[in-house]
Amino acid sequence: MQQARSIYLVLDMQNDLVHADGPNGKSPLGAQVQKRQLIAKTAQAIKKAREAGILVGFVRVGFTAGYPECPPGSPIFSGAPGAGLFKLGAWGTEIHPELEQREGDIQVAKHRVSPFYSTGLEAALRARNITRIYCSGVSTQAVVQATVRDGHDRDYEMIVLEDASCAHSDEEHANSMGSIARFCKVEKTDTVVFAHPSI
Repeated sequence: MQQARSIYLVLDMQNDLVHADGPNGKSPLGAQVQKRQLIAKTAQAIKKAREAGILVGFVRVGFTAGYPECPPGSPIFSGAPGAGLFKLGAWGTEIHPELEQREGDIQVAKHRVSPFYSTGLEAALRARNITRIYCSGVSTQAVVQATVRDGHDRDYEMIVLEDASCAHSDEEHANSMGSIARFCKVEKTDTVVFAHPSI
């Protein structure tokens, strides 16, 4: 029997959302990314995960040319075409350059909030016998919440790195973490122990 395994999913840590020179660099979300040192903490977590032999995956939100997958009625995504945001293949949807990617990492491009919706993520996880998902990213009230809830309902053990995640304010982050606490374990980047589940 194949051994159960873990993955660390880095959620939406792309230039459009977290780079200081990106469109959100001077926004409330950008201020939280800087204040909470999200780039450095995520880089530290990636390093720790790799040292522990844990698979790493990168999730990004984006749309192909012409935005055919973009829902026009969405309060979150409908403004993307006019603003030129979230174009797959462009700088804005590249993962922040300080977050190391390697060949063999799982790469997920999604068109909605959840990385499980209409993507190959679950097939990749099942192929590798993943049963535990560590995750963090931006924003807490969107992709982090969606990942935890959808992962939980697919029977994955969910672990959130709280200090490597943020929302548009401290209050919104705290409220979001509080609302998902019963669906996951909450850890910090400096104390989390990356490990595969025991069978």
